[in-house]
This record gives sequence, structure tokens and C-alpha cells, in this order.
Amino acid sequence: MRKLLYIVIIMIVTGCSYGGRNNDVYLDEAQSLLGEDPEGALSKLNGIDVSDLRDSATMARWALLYSEAMVANKLTAPTDTIVNIAIDYYGRHGQQAFATKAKSLKIQLSKGTKEDALVSALYLQKEKEFMLYREKSRREQTLFIGIFVLLLASGIIIWQRQRLRIRQTENDALIAEASSLKESMTDRDSKLASLLANRFTLLDELCGTYYESQGTRTERKAIAEKVRLQIETLQKNDKMFAQIEGTINDCRNNLLMKLKEAIPTLKPEEYRLYALLACGFSNRTIALLLDESIDVVYKRKSRLKAKVSETHEAEFLTVF
Repeated sequence: MRKLLYIVIIMIVTGCSYGGRNNDVYLDEAQSLLGEDPEGALSKLNGIDVSDLRDSATMARWALLYSEAMVANKLTAPTDTIVNIAIDYYGRHGQQAFATKAKSLKIQLSKGTKEDALVSALYLQKEKEFMLYREKSRREQTLFIGIFVLLLASGIIIWQRQRLRIRQTENDALIAEASSLKESMTDRDSKLASLLANRFTLLDELCGTYYESQGTRTERKAIAEKVRLQIETLQKNDKMFAQIEGTINDCRNNLLMKLKEAIPTLKPEEYRLYALLACGFSNRTIALLLDESIDVVYKRKSRLKAKVSETHEAEFLTVF
């Protein structure tokens, strides 16, 4: 669309400049003849097809020279149409010297001493050519306005389409991000649900054991044995620990992954202790899960805290 606009402008400018150069040459020749050969000057001006003039400035200059040539030849103009062209143009454009000259020529034209039928016929012909010029100018103006409106509308449409593309791209990105977040949330919820299900299953089993053993002497022994078996299962079940590890990373912004990167020398038992602390387990529970005494858990916990503090990351200390 931009290239089309440039082509139209170049064609218009080229056409106008070419026609304007030819007309300027004729007008210059006519002006140079006014002093020595007024008849030749008038003939030269009559030879210009006024309907082919390209702009109002050239038209006003031709009208002024034509009126001046008629006065120089002492001819009477049948109407004031041509001289009024110069008066109107120079008056509207603030060129007072030319406007005053044109008004003076208008007075002199009314006092001409010669009347020539051929001159009058040529004058009236120039009037008709001027009317054609004015009609053509109106059509060109309408055409230019139409082209301008068309180009403007096309530019607005292109701009709006570009905006829509950008907005569509942004919306697609937001939808993709929302979809990814939804999948992440779904995965996280699934992991949490799995952990909760395991805990509820454990609670259900303990309650069932208690119900079955209630009122008997072996009640406490059976429950203790059931709990011992569950704890041993948790101690040895790496799959369960992996689920706990993944849930911590999901729910606490990849806390364990960051810890590994910050302290690559972290021992496996230290890492396991940190993960259990991140779950919020009590010291007693951790002692059972690690099969250690509470005093040992306290000491290991203190050493681990000192080691983690060396990273100067407040996020890592939130589990203690």
C-alpha cells in the first residue's frame, strides 16, 4: 500500500512538473514580448490551452499577462472574467502588488478603443477553456480526496489488523501460560491428593485395627505393631520419599532443588533430614522415620542448620 502511494505521488508530481515547465516557457516568452511586440505576446497567450494548465498560480499569471497584453494592444474585453481570475487569486493569497495591477488593468480594459470580432471570439474561447479548467480541477480535487480517503482507510485497516495480530499473539501466549499453569496445578493437586490418600489410608487402617482389637488385652500391642510396620514401611519406601520430595518442590518453589544447587556437598542423610523438616514433621516423628533417638535428631538438626546458614539464603532456614 505504501509503494502504491509513492507511485501515485510520483506520477502526479511528474505530470504536473512537465506540464508546468512547458506553460512557464510560453508565459515567459509572452512576457518578454509585451514591451516590443504586444500582438505577438497576445498571440502567444492565445496559443496556450487554458484547460491544460495545472495549477491556479499559473492560471492567475496567464490571466494577468492576457489582460496586460489586451491593454497593450488597446483592446476592449467583452467581459471581466479573465482579469477577475487574477484579481481573485492574488487577493486571496495576499499578493497586493499583483492584485492592484490586475484591478488597474480591469479599469483600462473597460476603456479600450479597439473592438475586434476575432479577438472577442478568442476571448470567449479562453473563457470556455477556463470553465473546463475549473471543472477539471474540481474532478481532480474530488479524485485526490477519494484517493486520500482510500489510502487513509487502507492504512487504518492495516494498522487495526496489525493491532489485532499483536493482541491475538498476546492472548495466545496468555492462554498457553494459563494452560501450563493449570496443568502444573493439576499435577500438584494430584500429588497432594496422593499423599493425603496415603495418610488417610494409614489412619483408616489404624482405626480398623483399634476397632477390631477394642476391649481385648492385645489392643495396645496390636496397634503398636501396626504403627511399627507403617513406620518401617515409610523408612524403607524410597518411592514414598520421592513423592514427598516432589510435593515439597512443587509446593515450596523447588526448595529442595535449590538446596542441592546451593550445597552440592550435602550428604544423602542430611538431605533426607532437611526434606522431613520441610514437611513440618515433629522431632519425634523424624526420629522414628530416621530410626534415631530424639537427641541425635536434635544434634543432626543443629549441624544441618549451621551448614545451611553458610549459604546466607533466608529461604532455606524457614524449615527450622
